[in-house]
Amino acid sequence: MSDPAASAALHGAQPAAVQAQLRRAALADEAPWLHREVARRMAERLAIVKASPDCVIDWWSAQGGGRAALQAQYPAARIETVEPTPALAERSRLAARAPWWAPRRWLRPPPAAWLEAQAPRDGRAGLLWSNMMLHWAADPAPVFERWREAVAVGGFVMFSCFGPDTVRELHALYRRLGWGAPGHAFIDMHDLGDALVQAGFADPVMDMETLTLTWADAEAALAELRGLGCNAAGARFAGWRTPRWKARLLAELQAALAGPDGRLSLSFEIVQGHAFQPPPRLRVAAETRVPVETLRSLARAGQRPPTP
Repeated sequence: MSDPAASAALHGAQPAAVQAQLRRAALADEAPWLHREVARRMAERLAIVKASPDCVIDWWSAQGGGRAALQAQYPAARIETVEPTPALAERSRLAARAPWWAPRRWLRPPPAAWLEAQAPRDGRAGLLWSNMMLHWAADPAPVFERWREAVAVGGFVMFSCFGPDTVRELHALYRRLGWGAPGHAFIDMHDLGDALVQAGFADPVMDMETLTLTWADAEAALAELRGLGCNAAGARFAGWRTPRWKARLLAELQAALAGPDGRLSLSFEIVQGHAFQPPPRLRVAAETRVPVETLRSLARAGQRPPTP
């Protein structure tokens, strides 16, 4: 079994670059097309889990693009969101507002939109959903720990992220040109599964698929890559690139990635996973102290705490 913490130290994104990407994301009109497509595919798997959660937490909702799919799957559920920045939290609040003519706008309070630091820790969520977020985490272990605190006993997490073979053609091109890495390395799905177990989740199921995107020219490819994220590699080029360098980049992309039809293509490895929140393992002694949050989770799951 690999060590997820050691893997994170090698793979983690550079925090300043991630914050720059989040600022750009807050200005976008909607989540990237690829994120919305992955959300649609991930939502198809929700039927596998026979559950109807009362509360769903959508972690990094604005960039995930999965709110519509969650609302369609669980129309009666309260969907709360967790965002990394105030600007993205405001976007989530606006997206959650019902139309002015809808009765629920006046009869129900709007669902919460939390910042990560204030995210619920009371085990309220029957489902914690996170689409295309985890590859931005420097270390998945503390993220999974936060998720475990938010999910009810018997509830589950479902997530997706980029895998290590994402844009492998672009990495090969940069290596050939001696330009360093075009982005940070993404974590293998087996390491993510190990980290889920170490965080306390049970029965993790990991899967992956490869999607191929194509574009008419290098400019279109570069524009979509920018929308999907910046170069967050710690050893990325530190200064500004020149127009001459960009012109060479476009020419190299066209030459290396174009197929017989002239369209450029890149591969994206999409990792998907889900796992369940098991009942807490309580140590039984002559005097057993059980936190209130644990008792509430056990009560929701119809279980009893152990007795000495």
